[in-house]
Amino acid sequence: MFETIVNVIAASGYLGVFLLMFLENVFPPIPSELIMPFAGFAAARGDLNLMIVIAAGTAGSVVGALPWYYAGLLLGKDRLSNLADRYGKWMTVTPEDIETASSWFAKHGRGAVFFGRLVPAVRTLISVPAGITRMPLKQLLLFSLSGSLIWTGALAIGGFYLESKYSTIARYLDPATKAIVAIIAGAYLYRLVRQLAKEN
Repeated sequence: MFETIVNVIAASGYLGVFLLMFLENVFPPIPSELIMPFAGFAAARGDLNLMIVIAAGTAGSVVGALPWYYAGLLLGKDRLSNLADRYGKWMTVTPEDIETASSWFAKHGRGAVFFGRLVPAVRTLISVPAGITRMPLKQLLLFSLSGSLIWTGALAIGGFYLESKYSTIARYLDPATKAIVAIIAGAYLYRLVRQLAKEN
């Protein structure tokens, strides 16, 4: 599994890294905690360039913030929460998730976008309250770029430098990777079933 994911990322190249990080921000199928270290591994093997990997991952993360920003800007908190209540189950986005992101934004101010990009539980939806409060797009992009660059850079560089211990790491990470993918799928199904049960 470990080798397969690294090879897939290497084969898909920088566009693959960009798209995976974009999707991770819109609808998290695979967390960045897996995407970027594996991309770093691929760079260490010589399949990709580390700096371009970081740039592609950061760009995907920043662009991925825009759909939620515009959703907050155009719909507002109440309408967005209602939509999440009705249809969010398929993306496992709940009104509570939106409320959590909004509370984080209110507590930490506009710097919440920067710090929110560094917090896995918040980073996906922190753009929602930014849109709701009509935060200027330039500010959103600036803070998202700064936070995302630190996050994706740290993960990719970590994967890059751990490649020197590839054989040892692969032996332990292969079962761990399978477990993480299973947990992600299980968590999605659990939340989906739970939300479907609430409607019945």
